[in-house]
Parts: sequence; C-alpha cells; structure tokens
Amino acid sequence: MSCRVLKEAFKATEDEFLTVVDENWHIRPQIASVGSCCLVGVISGSNLYIANVGDSRVVLGTGKRGRVGAVRLSEDHNAAVAEVRDELKAQHPDDSNIVVLKHGVWRVKGIIQVSRSIGDLYLKKPEFKREVVSRFGMPLILKRPVLSAEPALYERVLIAEDRFLIFASDGLWDQITDQEACKFVQRNPQIGIARKLVQVALERAAKKREMRYSVMREIEPGVRRYFHDDISVIVVHLDPKLCGVPFQWGHGPLIGLPNAFIDIFSSNNL
Repeated sequence: MSCRVLKEAFKATEDEFLTVVDENWHIRPQIASVGSCCLVGVISGSNLYIANVGDSRVVLGTGKRGRVGAVRLSEDHNAAVAEVRDELKAQHPDDSNIVVLKHGVWRVKGIIQVSRSIGDLYLKKPEFKREVVSRFGMPLILKRPVLSAEPALYERVLIAEDRFLIFASDGLWDQITDQEACKFVQRNPQIGIARKLVQVALERAAKKREMRYSVMREIEPGVRRYFHDDISVIVVHLDPKLCGVPFQWGHGPLIGLPNAFIDIFSSNNL
C-alpha cells in the first residue's frame, strides 16, 4: 500500500465516471453536473494513508493520560480557504471571476464551493458545459478546467497515543471544531458516538436558526438543506486491546482492523 496507489485509484474513479458521462450525456445532460467530495483512509501495517478531494475531513485524536489533541490529516479544498483562492488565482491569472464572493460565500466561478472533486465535469470539460449554463443563470466560459480530481495525500506511522479517527463531511465541521469533536469522542462511550456527533451538529445548526432541535428533525431531508449541509460521520477507534492479542505499534499487522470499533452515522438516517 502507498499514497501512489490511492492517487491511481482516484484517477481511475474519475476516468470511469467520465466514461459514464460521455456515454449518457446526450440523453441525460444533467449528469455532467453531478459530483462529489471523496475522502479515503487506509491502514496497512502500522501506516495510515489518507487521500481526499473536496472538503470532507479526517481528524486524528491523539494523546495520553486522558488528554486528547486534534490533528487534521486532510486538506479542505474549499474556496472559503484563502490558500485555495490564491491557488486558483495563480492557476487562472487571466480569469478575474475564477473565485467570486456570492451572498457571503466564496465560490469557484460563482457556482461551487469546492475546488477539487470527483465528477462535476461541466467545470472540467468544455464539451459538457453547454446544457448547464441556464441552470446557473450566467454564461460559463472555460479556457481550461477550473476544478481538479487530484487528491491531497497524507501518510503517517501510527503510534500508541493515536486513539481514534473521525471521518466526516463538511456538514459536521461547519458546526464543530476539530478539537471539540475529538474531546467529545474522548469523553463519551464508543457505541453510537457517530450518531451523537451528528446530533450535536444538528442541535447547533438549529440554535443558529433559532429553532428547537426537535423541530429541525421534522423538516423533510430535501428542505433541510437550507438549514444545514449533509452530515455523515465515521469514527474509527484505534485501540490495540480490541484485537484481543498482544500488539506493539510498528510491529506486524495493525490491531486486526476488522476488530477495531467503527461507528458510522449519517444525518440522512434521521
């Protein structure tokens, strides 16, 4: 396993989706505007490999003696990040509208917040942009691709102090800081922890809208998008004792990962 393998997997995924769009675009042109963030984590031996496009995020909770610190292991490819805007401007010096502040939100070409994704081919391939112009009510002029499927890559050797990983879509991180999420996971039981994180995020989103959490839960999923972004959470606990056999970090296979405690929850299930 290596970061190169993950990079090749992302390219293969993008290429396969391009094939699907190319074969179906003439009957379903809207497929060219379908896209997604992608966040992948792989543990092999004592090594952790991370790859991502978009603004889903993975945070490592690490520490000892009951204290835990948050270490962000992925990059947020979102135009809200100044470095991302600078990168886009450097790549498109002849395009004054490569990033636009629209209703208080930075967007690439005034359309999309993320700068990297799988899909969204209308912003990568000029031949796919014609049918989606009217959807956004503005001409879409592409001299070159404005989005990329190139993943950010990260590799780390896990140590005994590394406790857990929190993988989540940006809907969680819009409401909770990295450190808050790690403290919450550290202080609460493992069972159902992903669902509890989602609930905390929804409670905060409801408070911002000056409504009760119970009221927000009753809102239809399609309408709820106006109140908060989609929230999906996976928590992976890196506890060597879960394997049930003696273990030392850096020696032999990692904790028998199938025995590691993994908790998954999405706001779509509410």
